[in-house]
Amino acid sequence: MTGKIIALVDGSIYSESVCHHAAWIAKATGAPVELIHILGRRDAPEQRDLSGAIRLGARSKLMEELADLDAQRAKLMNHRGRAVLEDARAIVDQDGVTDITTRLRHGDVVEAISEIEAEARVILVGKRGEAADFAKGHLGSNLERIVRAATKPVLVAARAFQPIRSVLVAYDGGRSAMQAVDHIARSPLFAELAVTVVTVGPESAEVAKGLTDAKALLKAAGINADTRVLPGQPETELGKLVEAEGFGMVVMGAYGHSRIRSLVIGSSTTEMVRSCKVPVLLMR
Repeated sequence: MTGKIIALVDGSIYSESVCHHAAWIAKATGAPVELIHILGRRDAPEQRDLSGAIRLGARSKLMEELADLDAQRAKLMNHRGRAVLEDARAIVDQDGVTDITTRLRHGDVVEAISEIEAEARVILVGKRGEAADFAKGHLGSNLERIVRAATKPVLVAARAFQPIRSVLVAYDGGRSAMQAVDHIARSPLFAELAVTVVTVGPESAEVAKGLTDAKALLKAAGINADTRVLPGQPETELGKLVEAEGFGMVVMGAYGHSRIRSLVIGSSTTEMVRSCKVPVLLMR
């Protein structure tokens, strides 16, 4: 798989983690890193008429002053965006990556992703954004929109980066779950990691065959994966397993045919991304 590691940074407390995860992937794969800060529409100057019903001469003067304020604000937001990118570049550089580019963009984040993701092998985003400390029980406002729109893998970074040595694959037998296993088999990122493929739900011949197929695909790539079947609900049992056994990352298919079905649009994956203290890689 070729392409850039595209890391979205916004200056929040999650941005440093995004940078460290990007560097980790870059060192394992040899891929370049592109750091992107997006000045969304909420950052643009407001186009409101604050002049009210005042005399024409005074109104003209006030409109000029408001235009100057808008220009100053736009300039400050650009300066802030470039400072965010400079800080992010320094973090990735300190982690030992030299092939780094930065890009400051304007507009909607989903529109930006749709324009640039053809260049990407993976898109990195923080679980929460600039209001993280005020919304600890909620996902970032743009995260769901990004994951809905993206066609490339999306890595949702946890609050802090920790060395990743083991991966839990949430496997339900659906098409995107098999694509997740195939991605692991083909990516050098997972070559040295311990991989466990887990299905949550009742055991059946179909489940057993799916896990056997997944294990065989990984073994052909040189990865000796463990497989398990757990009773219960995916959103609770997978989270417990991550905590109990210290998995460093969760990999999930974006769409499937069971309770792990609807990505961030549905309850199971929403709960996994919300509650997990480790990064979650979401595959389409």
